Amino acid sequence: MGGTFNPPHNGHLLCASEACDQLGLDRVLFVPAHTPPHKEVAAGAPGPHVRAELCRLATQDDPRLEVSDLEIERGGSSYTVDTLRELRTRHPSDDLIFIVGADTALSLPTWREPEEVSRLAALGIAGRQGVLRRDIVERLVGLPTRLEFFDMPRFDISSSEIRRRLAGGRSVDYLVPPAVAQHLRRAGLYRSQVPA
Repeated sequence: MGGTFNPPHNGHLLCASEACDQLGLDRVLFVPAHTPPHKEVAAGAPGPHVRAELCRLATQDDPRLEVSDLEIERGGSSYTVDTLRELRTRHPSDDLIFIVGADTALSLPTWREPEEVSRLAALGIAGRQGVLRRDIVERLVGLPTRLEFFDMPRFDISSSEIRRRLAGGRSVDYLVPPAVAQHLRRAGLYRSQVPA
C-alpha cells in the first residue's frame, strides 16, 4: 500500500485491515513515497523520514501491518513499477497485491509501465462510492492483471483534511491513531501550513 501518508490516518488503517480480512492477506506493507511523481507534497510538509515514522506509529499496534522504507532509501520519484520490481526481487515467493482505491485503479493505464505493474502484482481494489466495479474492469481490460475487489466502509477523512484541521489548531483525535495524534501535537507538525 503506497502513498504519501501525509499524514497517515485511520482511513489508511481501515483500508489495510479490510484488505487483510477480505483478501486473506498475511500482511500489508505501508510504503511511504519519497517523492510522489503525480502529486505535489505541500510546502512545509514533513520529509519522507518523518512520514515513515508517523506510519510506524500508526501501524505499531497491528502485527499484520509493517512499514517499508524502500522508496525513501531509493530516493527520487517513487514509481510503483520500481517498488514492485524491488519487492519481487526481495520476496520472490510472495504473492504481491498492490492495494489501491477504486479511483486510483481507474488511472492505472496512465502510470509508468502499467503492463509491468500488472504483471508484478494483482490489484487489491478498495471500493469507493461513485466508482463502479464494471467501470474498473472495462478500463483495465487490456492489462494482464488480476483484480481483487474488497469493500470499504464509508470513512470520509483524508490527509488533506487532517492537515487543514492541524493548521487551524483543531483536534485530530479519533481521526488518526492516538500515537500519531500525540506525535503531531508534540512536534507541532502541519501547524505552520496555511489551510488548503
